[in-house]
Formats: sequence, C-alpha cells, structure tokens
Amino acid sequence: MPNQIDLSIIKEFSNANGVSGFEDEVLQTARKYAPNNSSFSEDSLRNLYIFRKENQQGKPVVQLDAHSDEVGFMVHAIKPDGTLRFIPLGNWIANNIPAHKVRVLNADGIYIPGVVTSKPPHFSPESENSQKLTIEQMSIDIGASSKEEALQDFKVQIGAPIVPDVTFAYDPTHDIMIGKGFDCRLGCAAIISILRELDGIELGMNVVGSLSSQEEIGMRGATVSVNHIKPDIAIVFEGCPADDTVVEPYMIQTALKHGPMLRHIDARMITNPRYQRFALNLAKTLDIPVQESVRTGGATDGAPIHVANMGIPAIVVGLPVRYIHTHYGLASYSDYKNAVKLGIGICKNLNQDLIDSF
Repeated sequence: MPNQIDLSIIKEFSNANGVSGFEDEVLQTARKYAPNNSSFSEDSLRNLYIFRKENQQGKPVVQLDAHSDEVGFMVHAIKPDGTLRFIPLGNWIANNIPAHKVRVLNADGIYIPGVVTSKPPHFSPESENSQKLTIEQMSIDIGASSKEEALQDFKVQIGAPIVPDVTFAYDPTHDIMIGKGFDCRLGCAAIISILRELDGIELGMNVVGSLSSQEEIGMRGATVSVNHIKPDIAIVFEGCPADDTVVEPYMIQTALKHGPMLRHIDARMITNPRYQRFALNLAKTLDIPVQESVRTGGATDGAPIHVANMGIPAIVVGLPVRYIHTHYGLASYSDYKNAVKLGIGICKNLNQDLIDSF
C-alpha cells in the first residue's frame, strides 16, 4: 500500500503552479515536507538547496537533483477581443494544446481560469480543419470581451505564466497516478522522500538536495546549482517518457510498473558506465526492479551536471510517465517507491574510494 505521506507530497508537488521561471510554489512545497532540521538556501534563478543536519565538513558530497519547473505557457499579447496570445514554455506538440483548461497568473497573484481555444469547425472550411494547428492559431479565453477588460478587470498582463489546470488523482485499485507536471515533480517528491528516510542516519557522504529551475527551456538552473554545490557525484531524478504504449514490444525500455529507468545515453550525455553498472548491480542486490534504456534524443539536468567543474559522475534515475509534455501524465506509485529505494541505497553505499573508481 502507498505511504500516505508520500502521496500527499506527490499530490502537492503535482498541483503546484510552476512553469519555467515561476517555480515559487514548488519550492514552498519542498520546504513544507523536507525534514524539520534541514537548512535551505535559494539563488536568483529560484534554485532551492536542501542541506541535511547530519552533513559534516570534509566528507564527499552527493547532489540529488530534480528540476522544479513544468511545461506551460506565457502570455504573449492581449488581442482586441480580450483573448490571449501565448507562447510555449517547453516542448509541446501543438495539436495537444487546445480544448484544455489552464490557469493564468494575474497582477494580484491569483491564478484565474481560462480555456485554450481554436476556431470552431462551424467557421472553418473542411480543408482547414484537416490541417495541423499552430500555436499562432490558438488563444486563451478567460471570459473577457475586450483588451481593456482583460487588463483592468481580469488584471492579466503580458509575460504572465500559464499553467495546465489539472488536479492530481490516485487510483489505488490499479496503482495509477494521474496529474500534471510529473516531469519532474515526481523527481522533486522523490528527493524529499529520500531525505526524510535518511533523516538522522549517519552516512559516508554529505547529501545536498537541489530543486533546479528552468530545465524545460535549456537546463539553466542545474548549470548554476551544480557550481554552487560542487558535488563529487550526482543522482538526477527525472520524470521520463514511458514508451510502453508508443513503440513495438521489443523496443519497450521504459514501461509503467517495471521500476525506475536508468539511461545509458541521451542527446546530451553518455552516462558514466562504471557508476551506471554500480547502480544497476546495487538494484539487483537490493531486489529493486529497474529498467535500462538507450535514448537517441532528449536530455536532463545530468547534461550540465556531468561536465561541470572537472567532470562529475552522474546517473539519471527516470520515473516512467506516460504522455509527458501534455496536460495529463500517468505514472505508477510503485515505480516512485522503487526510485526512492534506489536513491537511498546509493546514498548509503557511496564513499570516496568508490567515487574515485568511477
């Protein structure tokens, strides 16, 4: 059965509003659930650093990283009819965007509801209906009827963040979580769960958690956070695209309910093979189900982390999520729990000699 505290942590992280550059609510959730004796710091990019009370000077440092932002949108302009032009924050398939509810942050700091719209079929020729939509053909309707009303009554301004309007839900019968932002709020939650499980335990390593901002627009936060922490080694947690409904059976490498996925390569990183093998062998020893993948595209915070300073051994622990970069993701709590178990096992077994061997 799922740990109810874990589910509460996941729920609050998923429901938090936090597109790239506007991750404040996510950080508040992390501060709420981190161990009581943790200390925190932030930088101007809204990276959050979480330090264990048990950390001691002179020990090697492991960075536990997950990105705090989610894909979303930003108000580009307000049209004369009061609807909003917008741009994407992160990578979207345009046809997945319309006919969904969103939340728009107004000048009073309140997220107000809106709907992503496109021209109804009644006003479009058949030839136009069969074409792929572009974001320029869409707008967000908040209920205003003029630009002045949108500005003065709804208090919406250009540059305002826009978040998918989705509420987390869990189906215990089938162990399925549905929500937004699982890429990478599941990783944020996993770091908090790991820190809670390790609370009060002496380790051979200092553990520093980082919730890095702006991953979806170029891994910008992690480029800063790794240079702030200066770790000796890193574990990057990522909500990664599950492939079990989109590829041929023999190519499935990231299926729900088969454990976290450790990737050997992606577009920006070849995983340190010695560290990767250590993690895979440890998972086998601890009887933790894991998956392995070879990815030809995509990238994670592991990209800037593994080449920072003089080079840092890093692995990516992926939590499988179906349909990431849409309004709704599907994931399994069992995969989450096994990712947490693996993170705890690695933190307990790392030491300087082992790091030097990587």
